[in-house]
Amino acid sequence: MILNRHISRFAFSEEFERQMRFIVGPRQSGKTTSTEQFLKETNCQKLYYNWDKRSIRTQYIANNYFYLKDLLNVKPTGHKRWLCMDEIHKYPKWKDVLKDFFDSHGSENGFIITGSARLDMMRQSGDSLAGRYFTFRLNPLTLAEVLGRAFQPPTDTAEEWIKKRLGSVEYHEQELISLLEFSGFPEPMLSGSKRFHNKWRDDYIDRLVKEDIRDLTKIRELENIATLVQFLPSTVSSPLSINSLTRDMKISFATIANYLKTLELGYLVFRIPPYTKNIARSLTKENKLYFFDWTRIPTPAHRFENYLAVELKALLESWVDAGYGNYELCFIRDRDGKETDFLILKESQPWLLIEAKTSKSTIEYHHLKNREVLGRIPFIQIVRENNVAEKREDGVYQLSASRFFG
Repeated sequence: MILNRHISRFAFSEEFERQMRFIVGPRQSGKTTSTEQFLKETNCQKLYYNWDKRSIRTQYIANNYFYLKDLLNVKPTGHKRWLCMDEIHKYPKWKDVLKDFFDSHGSENGFIITGSARLDMMRQSGDSLAGRYFTFRLNPLTLAEVLGRAFQPPTDTAEEWIKKRLGSVEYHEQELISLLEFSGFPEPMLSGSKRFHNKWRDDYIDRLVKEDIRDLTKIRELENIATLVQFLPSTVSSPLSINSLTRDMKISFATIANYLKTLELGYLVFRIPPYTKNIARSLTKENKLYFFDWTRIPTPAHRFENYLAVELKALLESWVDAGYGNYELCFIRDRDGKETDFLILKESQPWLLIEAKTSKSTIEYHHLKNREVLGRIPFIQIVRENNVAEKREDGVYQLSASRFFG
């Protein structure tokens, strides 16, 4: 089964001109597959180079422009040839290598760079590639991608976006069940096998820790990171307390903080910050943590919230990466412990409030209060239950996830 990922609709657009395209995201999320599919569509499949292979590195050592002979034999279907350098960031002085490639042949050819690790971490230090690349993020599969839906750009207002979701009368319960059970990673999701998924999930952590994290960091206590991963699912849905993890693991605050950054670097988890502006009595400064693989969360309600977090993250990042503006995801929690799960910001201004629920229910008062404080922005309660579509009052909605994301 061929999955058409939304990133392919904008990452390779000629609107972004000559810049290299850095495709980043979790390992096994489909970066290589999506890129190879695009290369095939443009008749450039012979221009894929995996730098994990010794043969590619050997060719480079023998001839710095080893790919030129392949370029001469490719007749692209588009205006230019596209080359993919997969996992090149693992090669010593890779930035200098790419800079040489791009400066020598980037004006007439497109360069795609893929990798599991955070290629954009180079911004932390001197960046010899500044001005030569754009970053595009590939997240796990969304419900719309599973259904083969086209990429949808944002509307001017959140109200318009919700009404577009209401405009569809289709629910996609079975596809949502598959995602919640097998994750948004293509292999286990497409397999539909519980045994395959269980084996894949265990193996994923082992490879991430022993390969990606080992290669990217100088951390020696890799088993401690694997242990931390076992603690983290219980923290999903609540503000993350590093102090609590410190007590549980009997490791220093600074060490735990470093481990968490490492897990983010390896795209196992991500964090969203609290929104505090204009919210009376706002207290927490702690972020909330979610897994890219929501199936690691055993509690159904928390797993569903984690799934929503990934869906929303993927949606907003696609809008940002496609050049439609600046969208951010955060949450709200006040001194009374009352929380609204998600708040979408557009150009740093509140745009849409979202609450996750497993089933249809009343809209709690604190959500409506937060909505008023934020300028009466729309509020939607997205529920796991199927066949729910309601407009409670002006700007307040309740809708099934199988319809909203489909």
